[in-house]
Amino acid sequence: MSAAGTVPEAEPVVDGGEDLPEVTPVVAAGGLARVLASPRAVAAEALHLGKDLVDITRGTDRIAPAPRDRRFADPAWEHNPAYKRLGQGYLAWAASVDRLVERYEASGSDPRTVERARFAANALVSAAAPTNTLLGNPAALKKVVETGGASVVRGTKALLNDLVHNGGLPAQTDRSAFAVGRDLGVTKGAVVYRDEVIELIQYEPTTDTVRERPLVVVPPMINRFYMLDLRPGRSFVEHAVAQGLQVFLISWRNPGREHAHWDLDTYAERIRRATAVARQITGAPDVNTVGFCAGGIVLTTLLNHLAAVEDTSVHSAAFGVTLLDFSGPAPINAFSGKRMVSLAKRVSRARGVIPARTMGSVFTWMRPDDLVFGYLVNQWLMGEAPPAFDILEWNADGTNLPAALHEQFLRIFQEHTLVRPGGETVLGTPVDLGRITVPTYVTGAVNDHITPWTGCYRTARLMSGPSEFVLSSSGHIQSLVNPPGNPKMSYWTGGEPGADPEDWRAAAEKHTGSWWGHWADWTIARSGDEVPAPESLGSENHPVLEAAPGSYVLDRTPA
Repeated sequence: MSAAGTVPEAEPVVDGGEDLPEVTPVVAAGGLARVLASPRAVAAEALHLGKDLVDITRGTDRIAPAPRDRRFADPAWEHNPAYKRLGQGYLAWAASVDRLVERYEASGSDPRTVERARFAANALVSAAAPTNTLLGNPAALKKVVETGGASVVRGTKALLNDLVHNGGLPAQTDRSAFAVGRDLGVTKGAVVYRDEVIELIQYEPTTDTVRERPLVVVPPMINRFYMLDLRPGRSFVEHAVAQGLQVFLISWRNPGREHAHWDLDTYAERIRRATAVARQITGAPDVNTVGFCAGGIVLTTLLNHLAAVEDTSVHSAAFGVTLLDFSGPAPINAFSGKRMVSLAKRVSRARGVIPARTMGSVFTWMRPDDLVFGYLVNQWLMGEAPPAFDILEWNADGTNLPAALHEQFLRIFQEHTLVRPGGETVLGTPVDLGRITVPTYVTGAVNDHITPWTGCYRTARLMSGPSEFVLSSSGHIQSLVNPPGNPKMSYWTGGEPGADPEDWRAAAEKHTGSWWGHWADWTIARSGDEVPAPESLGSENHPVLEAAPGSYVLDRTPA
């Protein structure tokens, strides 16, 4: 999902889009201001902090960083008296800020204001860490000595380059290390359908036999599809093909200003077309589907329409970290205030799209320690080169979101219209998720900071058909890029989800490894008989247009 920020008391006038505000921690500062407007709570925390600072001055060991807090891993934070007290003072202050937000939440304040306050507090606390400065970071100072000052020169060059080319944020990855079609998105296949919105890729079988019923994969339209087809061994598509599934995947076009009118109807219709092409090529009467994140949102609107018109062309639907009901607690609610939504709409209307960088900044600032200041320290202070990592390359390769779809997403996000029967209308059909009766398989992730797992659990209960919920370890993206064989990963299964997610989790069975195999078994059971694998891709009506990964994924249309 995408959102932009708050506006001051006098909203700026948005013109033709040449100088529009990007999303930064400032957008949520209003929520934190309300927290600080409570004199009783502030006074109580000031007293608490004062006591902590006295103890720190006297030399206490009571205040210490968490064992996994990499910012304070250098021995100086434990053994150097000055650095030890500096670190303890910061941690005491940070704890006071967190408690202020918790007090505000406990007072029964509006959940959206609480999330804005928490978002701003998190960014403020992360930014204020002494490790973000050269003098306040003993590891960086040691690096200066070890390199004879070369780390400072390299870090300064990186800083200047990021100011010019990366919106003032530190680069997360070496963009020259990977190329789509060469290193990423390399599972063999071909584009068998193309229109102005999508390319449909059919993948080559790697087994002698395949299942009759094809699988249509729906990635989020706010990201490049190759998150699902990273390097060999880390590819969901590759894994699905290896299970004998006939896999078709939608590659969304990166929209420009001229596509501002693309909306839910536009995208839902393309999923419908993709299923029709897959059926025609394979000869199957229906398909299985799997939608990820925002792709899953649009998939549900199509399923609703198909149910309303008694179209049985979709046999089952799986959903990866897909949130449909935004009324529950979620960090992204920091951007759901009326004035923030109003500004976001004005930005997208002026530009025709919400630019990839604007959307990316929302999610980046949700995890500032990991996605901002960790890289700031490594690149700007330590003078290290950005890492080369496939997920980070994908994360930096953003897409725009057309204005019309953006406005509809904001309405879904703010007014919870998907879970109100008739709140949205897609393809001429009022949306009523309870109308959907196909079998569903839903995943959530324990540490998901974008779509909390309890919200994904709610997705499994919003539709009327038989449903299975699976909870994965890790976070939003890591739970999806989850190849088998990793002993550090795990997942929980518990069958049909009941009313209470915590009760489900308490009774669920934990498994070591990836949920991919469990999903594959679930899908194969709904994929019909084995038949000989096709000798060629496409068909007479839908011939091969070009090799995968196609052209749309390579398009760098500017905002």
